[in-house]
Amino acid sequence: MTACIVGWAHSKFGKLTDDTLEGLIVQVAREALDHAGIGPEDVDEIVLGHFNAGFSPQDFTASLVLQADDRLRFKPATRVENACATGSAAVRQGARAIEARAARIVLVVGAEQMTRTPGPQIAENLLKASYLPEDGEIPGGFAGVFGKIADAYFQKYGDQTDALAALAAKNHKNGVDNPYAQMRKDLGFEFCRQESERNPYVAGPLKRTDCSLVSDGAAAVVLADTQTALSMRRAVALRANEHVQDFLPMSKRDILQFEGCEAAWKQALKSASVTLDDLSFVETHDCFTIAELIEYEAMGLAKRGEGGRIALEGQTQKDGRLPVNPSGGLKAKGHPIGATGVSMHALTAMQLTGEAGGIQIPGATLGGIFNMGGAAVANYVSILERIK
Repeated sequence: MTACIVGWAHSKFGKLTDDTLEGLIVQVAREALDHAGIGPEDVDEIVLGHFNAGFSPQDFTASLVLQADDRLRFKPATRVENACATGSAAVRQGARAIEARAARIVLVVGAEQMTRTPGPQIAENLLKASYLPEDGEIPGGFAGVFGKIADAYFQKYGDQTDALAALAAKNHKNGVDNPYAQMRKDLGFEFCRQESERNPYVAGPLKRTDCSLVSDGAAAVVLADTQTALSMRRAVALRANEHVQDFLPMSKRDILQFEGCEAAWKQALKSASVTLDDLSFVETHDCFTIAELIEYEAMGLAKRGEGGRIALEGQTQKDGRLPVNPSGGLKAKGHPIGATGVSMHALTAMQLTGEAGGIQIPGATLGGIFNMGGAAVANYVSILERIK
């Protein structure tokens, strides 16, 4: 427990036509510092998670955080990127600065503005998170990559259409009570199950309801060393914070096993000295419903090929054995890439301090987070616990 979350902020996710990338960054930076009860002069280091890949004409964005307050001028600020796990990469860099005693307080911001980009360019930008020599021409862009994974899973373990629909319906139902979520509508199992004009196939067996949303948004957390955190308003400790990077080409690994996800979870549970059964809930990376299904197996919640059964039995509903994505996940909340991992940490901290409102898991004491970049390439797992 070398770093603790002591404050946070979260914008609404969605099509934010009246906001700019800079405005979103400034908003959450200011609000997170206020929530932590500190001033800009108390910050030792700044880390910005921002994927971009062509979404914003403004690159070199780390210094945009300084726009939040002139007193942040001359603080070290670094932008980090690791595809869809960019936000968690930023949290990890901040935590490691504290662990190395190079900083006492770190401001971590994650942000992305995607919706101003034309649809074909969005697909092109996202596909950059795959291995282009193999997947650069795949139909459907990045969705096509996961459509290919879903096809292979169906061929090996049977049709999972009902299970994927159950996962989509669960996450949309959960998202109704999340004020930050892009889509706050309970679509129901039947709508998610049936192909329709409003729910067409996108790639392979994946329909629109199986795919996360293109989104704008930002989130921030303030990290502090444990001793400092215990003197502040609140302290949510990183009991574990692990990162595992796997090969980029899918051809070099068994893509149905998400082995990097499995390794990250094993390391995190060992580091935190807990088991999966000790967790109160998990926020996991459901960029596509097939990803959440396979993640159940990789994290040890289900045996290989049985993730669908776990979904259909309701074991990951809010009142189930292990609630997964009580926030609505990326499926309902939205997936502004650089913001996603920071959002997961902020929302998990809210749960553990009893400040999660309608998405609150009663009595939550331990929260798990899995954030993934690419097709299980960048794998980050955190386990959080409130200590004040």
